[in-house]
Amino acid sequence: MALLLFKKLVFGDPTPSGVSTTTAATEAIAAALRRDSDASVATVTNLEAQPLLPGRMGAQKRSFWDFQLNARVISDATIGLADGLTVPFALTAGLSTLGSTRTVWLAGLAELVAGAISMGLGGWLGAKSELESYKEKRREIAELIASDPTAIAASIQSTFAAYFLPASVLEAMIKHLSAQETDLATDFITRFEHGQEEPATSRALTSAFTIALGYFLGGLVPLIPYFFVTSVVTGLWISSVVMAIALFVFGYGKTAAVVGRKGYRAVRKSLLGGIQMIVVGGVAAVCAMGLVRFFDDLAGGA
Repeated sequence: MALLLFKKLVFGDPTPSGVSTTTAATEAIAAALRRDSDASVATVTNLEAQPLLPGRMGAQKRSFWDFQLNARVISDATIGLADGLTVPFALTAGLSTLGSTRTVWLAGLAELVAGAISMGLGGWLGAKSELESYKEKRREIAELIASDPTAIAASIQSTFAAYFLPASVLEAMIKHLSAQETDLATDFITRFEHGQEEPATSRALTSAFTIALGYFLGGLVPLIPYFFVTSVVTGLWISSVVMAIALFVFGYGKTAAVVGRKGYRAVRKSLLGGIQMIVVGGVAAVCAMGLVRFFDDLAGGA
């Protein structure tokens, strides 16, 4: 709850603006649009023969700073990297009490491999379940339309009720979808009423690979210092600093990939995203280390 409140304070809650319109105003706008459309048909020439305006040419150019990753890939990478940067670090920190760096990095590597496989399988099963859920929902909707043709009208009215569309527009949509094949109406209801889109066929493999790779690479970062030092205390301090830097870089890059990289607002949100990852990862690591020390002391006292 504290982390949720922190996130709300940092990023804020977007509040959708209300929609206010009347049927008379809508019909007036529609009539004006029809007049403009009729007038423009006679004056429009071949668009392909017209030269592009400088503004349009500039709008079509995309630079490196405009590149954005797929949100689902970012989500999977976040799951893998976040766990990889915290769980193995907490494990190695607890094992550092044994006093042997070799034991720390051997156990850490074993945990990395096992954890990456487990996380990857979890992502694969989750994506497969999502696809199966979509297919089952689509099958139910298709059966509903076949048994009750009025389901299309009910779906359209419930979906667009909040937009205050004129009755004539809704009736036209109902008539159009009812005259089409069942697949089109099924796709419409599945997407707009239930908010489900068909997952990509490669989603399961992509999710499994992204999560597993993110976990392995993330867990390897705090483990690397133990390969180059002989003192576990020194390795723990270096690992803590490296982990904090890695969490900040990951949080900054993750946020920048979503909100963009240009402008004060994007930089500010990216910086806050990096700080947020340090706080979340640090709290998880400290809690895990505390539990390891607690159980170690408990076993020693027994």
